[in-house]
Amino acid sequence: MPKKNHLEQFQCQFFRWPIYQRKNGVWYADGRSNGAGIQRTSLGTKDRQDALANLHRLDRVQAENLGLVPRSTSSTGPRHLSIKAGRKLFDDHTSRPRLVGGTKENTQKRYKSIFDKFNSFLGTKRIVDWNQVTEKTLSDYAEHLTELEYAYKTVFGELNTIKTAFKWLCTEGHLSREPLKLKLRKADCQRAYCYTDAEVAAMIQHCGENDEVTWLQGVIIALSCTGLRISELASLKWSDVRFDDRALTIADESGFADSGNERRSTKSSRTRHIPIHQSFLDVLQSLPRQNNRVFLGPRGGQLKPDTVRNILVREVIEPLTPRFPKAYPGERSFENGRLHSFRHYFCSTCANNAIPERIVMNWLGHADSEMVRHYYHLSDDESRRKMDQLKLIGRSVGRSGV
Repeated sequence: MPKKNHLEQFQCQFFRWPIYQRKNGVWYADGRSNGAGIQRTSLGTKDRQDALANLHRLDRVQAENLGLVPRSTSSTGPRHLSIKAGRKLFDDHTSRPRLVGGTKENTQKRYKSIFDKFNSFLGTKRIVDWNQVTEKTLSDYAEHLTELEYAYKTVFGELNTIKTAFKWLCTEGHLSREPLKLKLRKADCQRAYCYTDAEVAAMIQHCGENDEVTWLQGVIIALSCTGLRISELASLKWSDVRFDDRALTIADESGFADSGNERRSTKSSRTRHIPIHQSFLDVLQSLPRQNNRVFLGPRGGQLKPDTVRNILVREVIEPLTPRFPKAYPGERSFENGRLHSFRHYFCSTCANNAIPERIVMNWLGHADSEMVRHYYHLSDDESRRKMDQLKLIGRSVGRSGV
């Protein structure tokens, strides 16, 4: 008895189609046993993705021929859009000029990474058209990323980006669908470690006593006294420093026409000004002006954030870790500190010294107070001190036995 041939089955909107590829490479659909009422039909292409897109159109046409859908509505029926074509439309939209709402280059790179991963997942589910993407698709993808041990914040951000792209395709008329209604629950994520005063002082002293990392001492003081991101510090120019009124300009040049490849940008896309603390002023006055950049790398070249991070961990964090051990197993401690921890330290110090939140928002470049509250937390020692200041029960009141 001849062996039964098991054809690949593909579910469209109206019918489930067996599809196969002939020896010449052309894809065919078989509508003899699925209720579509047609014989084997060529899909007119050797490319599988194009064949599946054509299959969706065939599915619609046969539904109209059989009276399942009125022909009068065929022009307003679902618009089939391949994953590849839809992604290109969204990429073109996000890469338009910043003046009219386009995104930054770094954002576009992040989107590319997100959709590359999503496309790979869709391939395992045989999803080739945006009309096949549903709330369940995103739920399955969230489970997939979680199994790969991606952080909650990462999964939330990637699904939110996909939802945004899908909504844009719908509102622009590329899809005859409603936006996906899957609700994503935003959760508090683990904060970066916040250095203590003693830890910052130890790092500054350590760098000052070791010739190989003396250059890093100024970087640590600068980050601790400004709350700058390392990318902002690395791009700082002497023209941004105003010694006369002790102020620092963190410039966003994304709207400049003549800056070329040197065009700088901040995360908030806004220029801000920060007063210069005396400790930071001492560092600035001690630096040589060999370059238009304020801070230079260990060999006198451009200061690169990755280089600073690697050297900080290897030459400063690791040697000093025995001095600041974990208080409890599993607790985040000094060994978990990184460059962004100086930003947390700056915010915590501002909070502990009762600096108004609105001022700190301006210094950090945050427009949303919720973002500032992420940093605006008291240290354990300061928290206990504040608690002890409360007069909750009179000191002279005796305690009776229970």
